[in-house]
Amino acid sequence: MSGSGVDIQPVSCTIKPPVYLHIGDTKADAARSGVCVVDITLPFGKPVNIEEITFKNYYTAYVTVRLLRKNLGPEANAKWWTALRDLPLMDNPHTEGGSQDYCSIHRTQMQVEADHVSSVRLILRQPSSAWLTFGLEHIQIFPHTEPDPEKEVSDWLSDLTLVDQHPDLEGLPDPQTVSSSIQQMWALTEVMQTNQTTASIGRFDVDGCYDINLLSLT
Repeated sequence: MSGSGVDIQPVSCTIKPPVYLHIGDTKADAARSGVCVVDITLPFGKPVNIEEITFKNYYTAYVTVRLLRKNLGPEANAKWWTALRDLPLMDNPHTEGGSQDYCSIHRTQMQVEADHVSSVRLILRQPSSAWLTFGLEHIQIFPHTEPDPEKEVSDWLSDLTLVDQHPDLEGLPDPQTVSSSIQQMWALTEVMQTNQTTASIGRFDVDGCYDINLLSLT
């Protein structure tokens, strides 16, 4: 499993042998009872926030996930919670569809927060008598990790710098040419302002005298 470009390693855990439930004292047909329990113990004293549970199916029709979660309140006891009930793993219990697929259960699929977990119990069901045995293989539990805000900002700045270094200038004039033209226009404006006359011209003054036709008699 990988997230945000960083590989996340599975949690070191102990997977106990499957226990097939049976009726009466006959254990020969225990696998035919249709119910199997697999307990997974996580490292002692180190509760895990679970991100994902992955496994390979082997003729299991439905799986229920239960989590032993440690309370963080005044009473620091643990309690079993049903996180997911009877998730279908096969298209039909009596057919091959999905019987040996690789599957994953994400924390967003669970009905409770998969945090502070010390043990996981998988309850497997196979109601069809067509299969002699059923179970799960290659079970792995991956921890949940919070994203690093500083790394996200760093990645964003790196992308921004990359864009600044490679702007798309196709179809635009050369920036140096535009800058040179602007400097020339600014210099020309300065020269025109310097040479502009400051003499005040009267409203009716024509060659030092008044034009009689321009005067308004009152």
